[in-house]
Amino acid sequence: MPKRALIVIDIQNDYFPGGRWTLAGMDAAADNAGRLLAAARQAGDLVVHIRHEFPTSDAPFFAPGSVGAQIHPKVQNLDNETVVLKHQINSFRETGLKELLDRNGVEAVVICGAMSHMCVDAATRASNDLGYQCTVVHDACAARDLEFNGVTVPASQVHAAFMAALKFGYAASVSTEEFLAALPG
Repeated sequence: MPKRALIVIDIQNDYFPGGRWTLAGMDAAADNAGRLLAAARQAGDLVVHIRHEFPTSDAPFFAPGSVGAQIHPKVQNLDNETVVLKHQINSFRETGLKELLDRNGVEAVVICGAMSHMCVDAATRASNDLGYQCTVVHDACAARDLEFNGVTVPASQVHAAFMAALKFGYAASVSTEEFLAALPG
């Protein structure tokens, strides 16, 4: 089995009810991400938390130093787990994520988090392009309603479209239950 890392992307307070950029189904996605986190810790997998902050305080969400930009308690990192701070959509851009994965001999990544249509999509595609074997745990990800050309696209359809695209050519896509059931022992 290849050396694996769990990458938990942007599960931060602003995405939850009462936050500045609420996502549909964020609580359920975070609950599933928490289950993945527990399993990764038990398996001894590398765990990497990604935390997004915009560079300026006038950001629509994830303002630097704000409570909204903090990692949500449902997936809080342990002291020995790396938190990668990013200022871009792609978790690899201008961060040390690739170096961290390579230094730890990681060959396969398991990705969960938010937003399905932005940071999860970008990190999954980049991971695949960099040669990592990718799995996206679709029910541990969340999205938001989008609008295009006067048409509102519900979050569930946004999420489904992006998961379908990733599954087509970039990653395996499984549920939390399917992922956990496939773990050895």
